[in-house]
Amino acid sequence: MAQIFAYVAHKAGKADDSALELTVAAKKIDPNASVTAIVVGSDAVCNEVAASYNEVWKIGTDAYPNAEVIRKALVNILPKESIVLISHDTFGMDLSPGLSVKLDSAFVADAMDFEGIEDGKLKVIRQEYAGMVTTHVSCDIANGAVVNVRPGAFQPDESTGAGGSVVDKTGDAGDLSETTRRFLEVVEAEVGDVDITKSDILISVGRGIEDQDNLEIINDLAKAVGGDVSCSRPIVDAKWLEKARQVGTSGQTVKPKVYMALGISGSFQHMGGIKGNPFLVAVNKNAKAPIFQVADVGVVADILEFVPELTEKVSEMK
Repeated sequence: MAQIFAYVAHKAGKADDSALELTVAAKKIDPNASVTAIVVGSDAVCNEVAASYNEVWKIGTDAYPNAEVIRKALVNILPKESIVLISHDTFGMDLSPGLSVKLDSAFVADAMDFEGIEDGKLKVIRQEYAGMVTTHVSCDIANGAVVNVRPGAFQPDESTGAGGSVVDKTGDAGDLSETTRRFLEVVEAEVGDVDITKSDILISVGRGIEDQDNLEIINDLAKAVGGDVSCSRPIVDAKWLEKARQVGTSGQTVKPKVYMALGISGSFQHMGGIKGNPFLVAVNKNAKAPIFQVADVGVVADILEFVPELTEKVSEMK
């Protein structure tokens, strides 16, 4: 039986949505595994996730979210041959590679799925070339593994029942005072004329829109369904929409009830900004776009042709 740990990120005293996704990912690796959550610097989050994990290890330090400090603590407390799951977001990319080096373990980034363990090998499914190619990776876990799991790749398990106890591992984490970097602050993304973090319905557009003038059809659809327009980073880089409308790890984190991704490939940078497990509709003319891996409804079509027809149908229904 594999010994699996999940690093739980949090903000403002609330666990990140990935906390419930990582439990599902762990069970795909080993259905019989006992999964332990690791929480740094928050008693409230420890108590919150205890219902979903077999056990919760607490590290009490005010250095969160300094990856250098947390990496040192994890090296001191993790047993040998552990499999550690960490969300593949900005912080996870900072923490994980160095952690795997310190543990002398395998490292896999941006995992989309797992095929279990066979003959001492962990079988991981990930994507290459912007989702154009699916790869099956087999890694030796004789010394364990550190795996970054793509946010949204697993449907969160909101059931309770594990009822794990909270174990204080602060004393085992060692001296965390000597570091070369110091966490200063979190700079929140600016809010524009529309606060997309409060929107229930988001019509999000990506590079598939091709031209700034074509944004008019996106605005028409958003108006028809009573939603707001958001976008992926290429649209902001082209200065077609303001930064405040960007969804992703370098933009806003949103939690709508419905999210429509139009001409968006579905990179982890974009998906990392979508929380709360919304009903996700994806429209993309590339049938192999990674967005279809996580979409509830997928439509293979050119958005320049599909969106006006959809807007017309919605207007007729009203």
